[in-house]
Amino acid sequence: MATDQIIALAVVTLMMAAFVWGRFRYDVVAACALLAAVACGIVPYEKAFSGFSDDIVIIVGSALLVSAAVARSGIMEAVIQRFAPDLVGVRSQLILLVAVVTVLSAFVKNIGALAIMMPIAFQFAKRSSVSPSVFLMPMAFGSLLGGLMTLIGTSPNIIVSRMRAEIGGEGFGMFDFTPVGAALSLVGLAFLALFYWLLPSRTRATASLHDAIDIKNYISEARVAADSAVLGKTVADLVKLSGGNAMVTSIIRSRGQRTTPLPDAILKDGDILLLEGDPEALDRLTARGRLKLSGDRREMRNKGMAEIGAVEAVVTESSFLVGLSAQRLELHDRFGVNLLALSRMGERITDRIGETMLRVGDVVVLQGDRERLPEILRELGCLPLAERPIKLGSVRRGLVPLLILLAAMSATALSIVPVPVAFFGAAVAMVLFRTIPVREVYNAIDGPILVMLAALIPVSDTLRSTGVTDLAAAGLADVAQTLPAWGALGLILVAAMAVTPFLNNAATVLVMAPIAAGFASGLGYRPDAFLMAVAIGAGCDFLTPIGHQCNTLVMGPGGYKFSDYPRLGLPLSIIVVLVAVPLLMMVWPVN
Repeated sequence: MATDQIIALAVVTLMMAAFVWGRFRYDVVAACALLAAVACGIVPYEKAFSGFSDDIVIIVGSALLVSAAVARSGIMEAVIQRFAPDLVGVRSQLILLVAVVTVLSAFVKNIGALAIMMPIAFQFAKRSSVSPSVFLMPMAFGSLLGGLMTLIGTSPNIIVSRMRAEIGGEGFGMFDFTPVGAALSLVGLAFLALFYWLLPSRTRATASLHDAIDIKNYISEARVAADSAVLGKTVADLVKLSGGNAMVTSIIRSRGQRTTPLPDAILKDGDILLLEGDPEALDRLTARGRLKLSGDRREMRNKGMAEIGAVEAVVTESSFLVGLSAQRLELHDRFGVNLLALSRMGERITDRIGETMLRVGDVVVLQGDRERLPEILRELGCLPLAERPIKLGSVRRGLVPLLILLAAMSATALSIVPVPVAFFGAAVAMVLFRTIPVREVYNAIDGPILVMLAALIPVSDTLRSTGVTDLAAAGLADVAQTLPAWGALGLILVAAMAVTPFLNNAATVLVMAPIAAGFASGLGYRPDAFLMAVAIGAGCDFLTPIGHQCNTLVMGPGGYKFSDYPRLGLPLSIIVVLVAVPLLMMVWPVN
């Protein structure tokens, strides 16, 4: 073995050990590995930062932004309410999420299918009071399994089909992959539904200070209008829309008459509702119920503001708001802001929001021109809290984000544009159509994940450039000569699984498929089953977050560590091998 091959193996081995150890940030480990590879001379200077221009970095970053925009639109909350209003069990929620992602991934780009369903996973997690990490990795694995079912499900299938055409004159058809792929998907779904508990509960690794803010008893005020979705329905129906995390504390009708908000009380046009809950629950309730918040935001839009936003702030001792109400101060007319919600520690507010006398320590949610809000807060003598996303009172874009994503996925399915261009275009369109504020773009794009990917790509390429992969392939062929047909087929499948984390799945097929076909022919076997084994192995990286962009996509939002992937992925990989080998020999006889 040459010196550069030994160095490449040493760098990669140490890097993987550091990932598994988990004591250091994965982006720092990847950056150190890149520097070590450059220092040792196995990565040329001019290629040190080539990873930042790689397609996978663009795809993952764009998909994260697109998914965040879809989540912000609220359309997925409406889908949950429409099709799964009472689905509360974690296992049943997981089965639904993984099944939908798996089926979608057979016909559209799997990262797009995953991006569509991630917001629903977060809503299910809130509903069941569990970490999103329970759902996200199983969904990513489901997307990989779903891609095995059709020719267009994943790029390894397309490459294998082309190589078969070069060898035998005819490629694989659209549904030639379906018998084995569908069986693996069903078995994988059953495994994930039964053993999802192998995953530890994680929180997002890049959580910021706003995650520590835990103000749950906000009081807000909204009006039932003629076009409200809850008009004529009961208070209990309205509360369901919040996921149970908000409540109606009072109903105010004509002439200030107050009505006790009993669960069966019917909501009428013009009713003023006092609502209590955390900001997200209040936002879900008002958006899905189509209620009008006090201080109609349309008035602000007429003032030509660049962007309307909301901020949480504390009323300080020096604030002139103390002892006065928003109504008396004429906050909207004098300062151009609306008081959307109010929280007071240890006390339930029973008066209308605008009539409540403010006190020192009250936490208020103010809505106004985002550029002027800091200046307004200084004028009011309020201290802003650490900024966190407040969607209460924000402008909804409805179906626009979903339509943009579907357009991008259609463009890739029809081969109009490449996947990176389609998803990057979708991300830009999300910003241009204001489905996600510019200030939230860089929060949505998980920086550490992108740095990790960009640093790892040149390092993993050294395995190929130094000839390590060729050496491994030759050794594999020598070992396979002594095995029976099923053993050789299993070895090819396992080898493709093992190589994929270090190369991308397409490169794995390009390296492994000729070896598999040549070695099958040399033993007098038909090559079809062996080519299929390469495609399955290249499409099934369940052991690392770096072998496929779907695994990478969920790493940040799920807060996963590198070592979390094999906890669920290793038994799934073993099951795939045990099920795939006999099925391949049955569907594609080797003799």
